[in-house]
Amino acid sequence: MGLLDRISFQQRPVAPPEAIDVGPAHQLVITWEGGRQAVIPPLRLRDACPCAECIEEGTGRKILDPASIPPDIRPLQILPVGNYAVQIHWSDGHSSGIYTWQTLRQISGIESRS
Repeated sequence: MGLLDRISFQQRPVAPPEAIDVGPAHQLVITWEGGRQAVIPPLRLRDACPCAECIEEGTGRKILDPASIPPDIRPLQILPVGNYAVQIHWSDGHSSGIYTWQTLRQISGIESRS
């Protein structure tokens, strides 16, 4: 099985959120279409980072040790990546994770709808 066989291609793109903000407890507050909100605590969001430093590329095995995440972790900057994701710069110096709309919906427990 080749690499392209293992990649799951989405048939319909996930609609971008209406707003993304950082709340007073440094949580990510996402407002999806229709005003539905999701709140993601910073520890959960950092622990779910999908980058190659945190997830083994070949196997998808998580290599980030959750115990290594500082308990006071917080997002310092949230940058748009095209119309499909955001990149978060963290207080622990990590910044290589790109969180797609689909990933953010999964982390927050909201099923994807287009």
